[in-house]
Amino acid sequence: MQITEKKIKEKLQEVIDPELNISIVDLGLVYNVDLNKSGMAKITMTLTTIGCPLFSQIEQEARSKLKELGLAEEKIEFELTFDPPWSMDKMSERAKAMLGI
Repeated sequence: MQITEKKIKEKLQEVIDPELNISIVDLGLVYNVDLNKSGMAKITMTLTTIGCPLFSQIEQEARSKLKELGLAEEKIEFELTFDPPWSMDKMSERAKAMLGI
C-alpha cells in the first residue's frame, strides 16, 4: 500500500482528543501534513491552548495510528505550533454539531 498525504490525514482522523472526545482533525488541530519524496511525514499541528498537557498523549496515539499505515517511527515528525493560534473557527461542522455549537 502506498502511503499518501490523504491516507495520513484519514488515519489522523482516528486520533481522538482525550478531553473533548472528538477527532483532532475535526477539531482543526492538524494544520498541515507533508510527505516528502523520502517518505518522511511531517505533521504540523496545534493544541486548543498553550501549555495543554495532553500533547504527548495525542502524539503517541497519532504515531501508533500512522504506524498502522506502515510508516516507520523515524519517518514521523510532529511540529507543534501556536501560529496561527487555534480557534473554534477551525473546527469542522461535524465537531461543532457534536459540541452543540
